[in-house]
Amino acid sequence: MVRIIPMASTIGPSLSSFKFASASASASPRLFSFSLSSSSCTIPSRRLSLLHLGSAVPQSHFFGLRAAKLLRREGNDMGVAAAGNAAQASTTATQENVLEWVKKDKRRMLHVVYRVGDLDRTIKFYTECLGMKLLRKRDIPEERYTNAFLGYGPEDSHFVIELTYNYGVDKYDIGTGFGHFGIAVEDVAKTVELVKAKGGKVTREPGPVKGGSTVIAFVEDPDGYKFELLERGPTPEPLCQVMLRVGDLDRSINFYEKAFGLELLRKRDNPEYKYTIAMMGYGPEDKNVVLELTYNYGVTEYDKGNAYAQIAIGTDDVYKTAEAIKLSGGKITREPGPLPGINTKITACLDPDGWKTVFVDNVDFIKELE
Repeated sequence: MVRIIPMASTIGPSLSSFKFASASASASPRLFSFSLSSSSCTIPSRRLSLLHLGSAVPQSHFFGLRAAKLLRREGNDMGVAAAGNAAQASTTATQENVLEWVKKDKRRMLHVVYRVGDLDRTIKFYTECLGMKLLRKRDIPEERYTNAFLGYGPEDSHFVIELTYNYGVDKYDIGTGFGHFGIAVEDVAKTVELVKAKGGKVTREPGPVKGGSTVIAFVEDPDGYKFELLERGPTPEPLCQVMLRVGDLDRSINFYEKAFGLELLRKRDNPEYKYTIAMMGYGPEDKNVVLELTYNYGVTEYDKGNAYAQIAIGTDDVYKTAEAIKLSGGKITREPGPLPGINTKITACLDPDGWKTVFVDNVDFIKELE
């Protein structure tokens, strides 16, 4: 049985890792949680103070004063109501503006982050069997973790993998919520033979997908992460899918469209196997990485384990992004703003199923890479 150990957050001192966790003295750093504290704003009610009138004031004067005050109060109430309606209309307009802005924001999926038990072993498998390149590697001994970035092209133009190794931790629980990564290859059968020759595990032999003609296969890396190999011609984005399971597909689609600006590229129901999938992305499926959301009939919750961490997405404005996420029902786990020390602006959130995403300022991201 795998023992689940609380791990350091993969968000790191530099942009690519987005690590907010601080290592404890023990061998396994603890995950710090960032809670969003909400404060309520109370508007004090306006009340007319009754003027204390002595018996020296004639009764007719008293009635006149009261009538005048009643008229003033009625006028004030009407003014407050009008102001309230104007404020509500302004708020609605602002919300519409923010959600409309999301569609125009220059967004791109930057990288996916997850934890592995042996960094060198995983790098060897990805480079020799899956054809990836080691883009960079860095060690942070004071916080007891190491990162490695791998992919099929530069980080400023390609979706890449960020691996995190926490000192002394060799096993993680992948859970039941995470599905697989997708890689487009020109020859699935040839890639599978290479994986077998290197001692890799093949869980689905090459062949047409059920109900279609696309040739696929499934393999596992040394930590048990599944990779779907899809036979496809040359593509600018070989690392092409991240599949996550969700408990309410329509709810997730609505959230990702509004808060993330993702487009629903296609949706397919498979009643024979009791599941439905939705492909969402920032461009055509054959040229961009997509988020594959899977709903299994009747399953509303999944165990997320402690292995998979998050996806990072670039944005032109982390502040507006956070606002849109809140308006769409998402939970902000890291308020928008610059990271201490490097001034890279980010914000982090959870979707309705608890899957984490980090948004990072596009300009700051390029500066970090430079």
